[in-house]
Amino acid sequence: MGALSGVRVLELGNFIAGPFAGQLLADHGAEVLKVEAPDSGDQMRRWGVVHNGESLWWPSIARNKSSVAVDLRIAEGRDVIRRLSRSVDVVLENFRPGTLQKWGLDYETLAQDHPGLIMVHVSGYGQTGPRANESGFGSIGEAMGGLRYVTGNPGMPPTRCGISIGDSLASLFAVIGTLLA
Repeated sequence: MGALSGVRVLELGNFIAGPFAGQLLADHGAEVLKVEAPDSGDQMRRWGVVHNGESLWWPSIARNKSSVAVDLRIAEGRDVIRRLSRSVDVVLENFRPGTLQKWGLDYETLAQDHPGLIMVHVSGYGQTGPRANESGFGSIGEAMGGLRYVTGNPGMPPTRCGISIGDSLASLFAVIGTLLA
C-alpha cells in the first residue's frame, strides 16, 4: 500500500536511471512490471559488486517489482508490449531516443489504443536536439556538469561520487514528471 496504490507502470529499459525511477514509484505503491530481455535480463543483475553470483545492486533496484522476459527486437515481443500498454497508466523507458519509435512502441502509436497513457522518457540529452542520440550515462552528466571536477584529491584525476548521482537525479526528475502527469 502507498500513495500510488492502483497506479500501474510498465518499465522498459535497463541499467540505472529508468529502473531507479521505477523503483521509487514501486516503493510508493505503484504496481511496476519490469520488462527484461530474455537472454540477459537487466544489466544491473551483473553490475557492480557481485556476491554469490548476484549483484548487490539488483535486489535494491528491482524491489517491489514484477519482471517479465520479452524480446523487444522481434514482432511478437513488441505485440506483447502493445497489449500490456493498454492496461497500464504509465510506460517508463530509458532507451536511446527514437528506439521506441523504430519498434512501433512510441507514444503516438501506443496512445491510439490508450489515449490517457502517460509516457515517461529518461535520457541523457532529451528526446530532441543535437546530442539526443548519444548515450547519456550519469557519469557523463556528472563530468559535464563539473561535479567530477570537484571530487577526489588535488593533483589527481577526478573520482567517481560514492553513488550514481547523475542517474539518481534523472530518476527523481522522471518521478516528478510522472506524478505531475
